[in-house]
Amino acid sequence: MLRTRFYVAQLIVTRGILCAINMDNKDSGYANMYTNADPGMNVSVHSSQSLAPLSPYLNFDPSYLQQSQPEFIFPEGAGKQRGRFEFAFSQIGGSCMVGAAIGGVGGMYNGFKSTSLAGQTGKLRRTQLLNYVMKQGAASANTLGVIAVMYSGFGVLLSWARGTDDEANTIAAATATGLLYKSSAGLRKCAVGGGIGFSIAALYSLWMARDRIQQFRQMNLA
Repeated sequence: MLRTRFYVAQLIVTRGILCAINMDNKDSGYANMYTNADPGMNVSVHSSQSLAPLSPYLNFDPSYLQQSQPEFIFPEGAGKQRGRFEFAFSQIGGSCMVGAAIGGVGGMYNGFKSTSLAGQTGKLRRTQLLNYVMKQGAASANTLGVIAVMYSGFGVLLSWARGTDDEANTIAAATATGLLYKSSAGLRKCAVGGGIGFSIAALYSLWMARDRIQQFRQMNLA
C-alpha cells in the first residue's frame, strides 16, 4: 500500500516537471514575456559602486534611510520631549509614594521602640504598630506631595511664561517652592527653605549638565 502511494506521488511530480518544460518550449506563454532582451530586466542590484545594494522588492537605495536612531512621528506643533506639565503627574505621584515608604519605615521603627518600652504584646502591639505606620506614612506622603505640587506648578508657569524649559526654570521653581512652603513659619525659616530649594536644584542641574560642562572644559583646554 505504501509502495503504491509512493509510485503515484512520483508519477505526479514527473508529470508536473514535464508540463513545466513544455510550457517553457512554447512560443506563446508567460515564460517568454520576461527575457534578458527586455531592457527593464537588466537592472543592476547596485545603484552605483559607492552605494548600498538596492532592495529587490522596492526600487530605492536603502542608504538614504537614517537607521542610526529611531524616528517618531509627533503631532504638528508638539515638542520632541515631554514638558513640565506632562512630567508633573509622575513627579507628584512618585513623591507621594516615596513619602509613604519613608514614613512607613520610620513609623515601623518608632512603633517597635514605643511598644517595647511600654511592654505591649500580642494584638495590642500589632494594632499600635499599624497605627504608627499609617500615621507617619500618611504625614510624610502628604508633605512630599504638597512640595511636588508646588514645584510642578511653579515649573509649568515659568515654562509657559519664558517659552522654554531649562535649568533656570528648575532652580527658580525649587527656590520659590522652598520660600512658599516655609512662608508661614517666619522670614528666617522662609529664607532657609528657599536656600534649601535653591541648593538642591543647583546640584541637580549641575549633575544633569555634567556632559555639557565637560565639553566646555575640553573646548577651553583646546
